[in-house]
Amino acid sequence: MTNSTSPGVNHTNDGRRRLNPRPWDTDWLVLRGMHREIRRIAAIVASPGTAVIDFGCGDKPYESVFTRLGARYAGADLGSGSEIAVGDDGRLGAPDKSYDVVFSSQVLEHVRDLDTYFAEARRVLRPGGHLLLSTHGSWFYHPQPEDHRRWTREGLTAELAAHGFEAAECSPVVGPLAYTTILRITMIAYVLRRLPVAGPILARCLTLLANAQARLEDAITPSGVVRDNACVYVTLSRKVAP
Repeated sequence: MTNSTSPGVNHTNDGRRRLNPRPWDTDWLVLRGMHREIRRIAAIVASPGTAVIDFGCGDKPYESVFTRLGARYAGADLGSGSEIAVGDDGRLGAPDKSYDVVFSSQVLEHVRDLDTYFAEARRVLRPGGHLLLSTHGSWFYHPQPEDHRRWTREGLTAELAAHGFEAAECSPVVGPLAYTTILRITMIAYVLRRLPVAGPILARCLTLLANAQARLEDAITPSGVVRDNACVYVTLSRKVAP
């Protein structure tokens, strides 16, 4: 599992950059929007004493979002670098009904077995618990090490419902007009950064200009277009009785 978001140029698991992307990062607009929505929704479901498990935590970039709210945070991932182990079969090493919130950021698109993934999220959630999930809409292909699927808004909420979760929110991050600019500058910067001396400097300058353009394009895109065709979705769902 992974918490990496960006393709090509910015394959990094630096948690600080995830929370505070730099204006010369090609995924600045997306990471900025994701952090805003995750922080907003976390404030709805997390409070002092809330038990939160980060399913596929990676390097735990959003841990501080929950701990600042007083929540009890635990990371879960493959390998031995997190508090909770995720087995090779995708199962969590956590007791049944032990958490109030399952948080999972940019993981779902990499999961091969969705049935096991959602079943484990349901298993460790207490009755009425919440799943706070972000995943790809039309965002880049980025195998980490696998990349299986993309969603429309309608498809994602239907997927959640099919696995026992009732979506309360499905917040879009970055619409298709801005996405085309981000796609172009990502590819251009990828090439420029490999040129000696002036290449990285030119890449930063062009990325700053492209990010300003993308921000304007996103602002003028009709909200209905962004809602149904976003790069990334941040969702809040409630576990419902089977």
